Amino acid sequence: MKKNLIDRINELARKAKTEGLTDEEKIEQQCLREKYINAFKQGMINALEQIVLVDAEGNFSRLKKRNIPEQ
Repeated sequence: MKKNLIDRINELARKAKTEGLTDEEKIEQQCLREKYINAFKQGMINALEQIVLVDAEGNFSRLKKRNIPEQ
C-alpha cells in the first residue's frame, strides 16, 4: 500500500469534515477508497494463500478458496 494513497484519502476525509468536498474531490475520494479496499483484499488473499494446515497425522494442506456470491 502506497503511503501517498493513504495520505490523500486522509486529507480528503479531513477536508470533508471541515469545509466539504467538491464534486471532483468526492469522485476522487471514492476512487481512492476503492483502490485501497481492493489492495487490502488482495493482500489478505495473498496472506491466506500462504497458510498451510497440518492435521493430527502430519498431513499438510493449503486453505481452499470458496466462491461465495457477493451480496
